[in-house]
Amino acid sequence: MRLKLERCRGEWRELEEEFRQLQETHKVYRQKLEEVTSLQTACSSSIHRQKKTLKDLKRSLQRCKPRASPEEFALIQEISSQIKERQNAFFDMEAYLPKKNGLYLNLVLGNVNVTLLSNQAKVTDEVFNFLLVWYYCTLTIRESILISNGSRIKGWWVSHHYVSTFLSGVMLTWPDGLMYQMFRSQFLAFSIFQSCVQFLQYYYQRGCLYRLRALGERNHLDLTVEGFQSWMWRGLTFLLPFLFFGHFWQLYNAITLFGLSRHKECKEWQVFVLAFTFLLLFLGNFLTTLKVVHTKLQKNKDKMKKL
Repeated sequence: MRLKLERCRGEWRELEEEFRQLQETHKVYRQKLEEVTSLQTACSSSIHRQKKTLKDLKRSLQRCKPRASPEEFALIQEISSQIKERQNAFFDMEAYLPKKNGLYLNLVLGNVNVTLLSNQAKVTDEVFNFLLVWYYCTLTIRESILISNGSRIKGWWVSHHYVSTFLSGVMLTWPDGLMYQMFRSQFLAFSIFQSCVQFLQYYYQRGCLYRLRALGERNHLDLTVEGFQSWMWRGLTFLLPFLFFGHFWQLYNAITLFGLSRHKECKEWQVFVLAFTFLLLFLGNFLTTLKVVHTKLQKNKDKMKKL
């Protein structure tokens, strides 16, 4: 009994020593955290002040341009170029500073800081893009197996998943930098919207296939509806605005990336390749959707005439 008590006392003394060290470490941690918060506030205030001053300076330079001599005009162009470079530097700095939440995040989370410091955001993006690659790869494998077993999946919708796999793979290899940060928010917002649209498409297709299978007009290996029944039109008219908005968002992504590829700071090959891929997706999706809608309208008219 005495030995056990001595052992417990020894463990307690060790715990007390560790606890004192923990208190000291936590004290240092709090001091460093306060220093980081103070530095973040100072940097954010300085950037905001510099941005405002540069904006006023740029406006003043624009007013001086009409009456400037050739030498003065060259000086104005040089200062304007340096102002543009400074703005890009600010953008890079702000990527590592806390930002104010938008309206939606304020409503949901309040004033909670959701900014990822250091390279945590890039790591999160890499995981997200890897999951996209995995998701589209599994779709292509599944579709290939179904086609081999008699499913009627045809045309662009099969190719679309191969192109999307390629696009996600290129996004995965895109290194962090100014160009990546300038496109990041737009791509993440597009991905969230696309996920919602894919859910709506799944819900619509599932309802149509369930009804057609019950009527004996489709087999269990079909994933899409190629024929058209008049009752399908009501659900499709709800879905079409979301589809077309998503298609034009892909075009907007392509235009944005083509613009970034001409930026003097752009050195990554991924920017132009992604721009071309988004343009290809837009053309394929938009033209195929138009063709499907036109075909279904024609079939609906023919059925109405027969009636």
